[in-house]
Amino acid sequence: MNFNTLLRHFREGTKNVFRNGWMSVASMLSIVVSLMLLGVALLLVLNLDRAADRIDKQVEISVYLNLEITKAETDIIEQQIREMPEVQDMTFVSKEEGLETMRQSLGDAMVKGYEENGTNPLPDMFKVQVIEATTVPFVAEKISALNDSNPDKPVYDVDYGKGTAEKLFKWTQAIRTVGVVIVLALGLMAMFLIANTIKVTIIARRREIAIMKLVGATNRFIRWPFLIEGVLVGMTGAAITLAILLYGYYRVELAYSGWDTTQFTPLPLGDLWIWFSVLILGLGFLIGAWGSTISIRKFLKV
Repeated sequence: MNFNTLLRHFREGTKNVFRNGWMSVASMLSIVVSLMLLGVALLLVLNLDRAADRIDKQVEISVYLNLEITKAETDIIEQQIREMPEVQDMTFVSKEEGLETMRQSLGDAMVKGYEENGTNPLPDMFKVQVIEATTVPFVAEKISALNDSNPDKPVYDVDYGKGTAEKLFKWTQAIRTVGVVIVLALGLMAMFLIANTIKVTIIARRREIAIMKLVGATNRFIRWPFLIEGVLVGMTGAAITLAILLYGYYRVELAYSGWDTTQFTPLPLGDLWIWFSVLILGLGFLIGAWGSTISIRKFLKV
């Protein structure tokens, strides 16, 4: 196909968008509504996944050391834990820091007696964060097993909220799974809804296609203007959807920034707008081209 022929197809496809008037508008609205539902669901799922990931990362392992442990033994235990491939980071909390934390949470009265007697019943401890939250129980067992190779049993206790943590991981995984299923279902629904709308548009012009076939036009010559028309309709609908979604997300992010909370923050618009725009526009392109190609195929067999 030479450039002039391609330019002619592009002109015809563009003219058809305006020539069909309300049918083109109906197709665009179908695309806007479908992609709007899909886009909102996708943004919601992404933010739910971020929240679930943040909840997972709050689960940490508390490793309490024996009161009689020496500095050398503490250093050895720290090195052994740091060398575990599942461990991301760890923090040492001395017994003095633990007592101060108790003072801040329970008040001076609870620690006054210990300070007057010069005794501190709290042990030194490590707070361990892992790379993958679901490995917390496994890592806790590995840390407990360090006592097996040391007769002094330097690790007094390992705590990570056993039972509660496993339930939490199941809930966060369920959130991710349900989110993916919803997005896929809405994506399929959008594809079929839009394809049917484009199909109705082409059915209304089946006589035009039949006449072109009778005067000797090839299938390729007939198909290209419809393909370009479908792509233009799909891209226009996707652009309108994208503008609404990005502006709406910006307003939500702006409103959320005024809330006094640190429990959850939405994904920054600056981190997602590029790939999200490519995704929505790409879907508009694919839906328009696919809908036109599938819908016109049967009418070329006349």
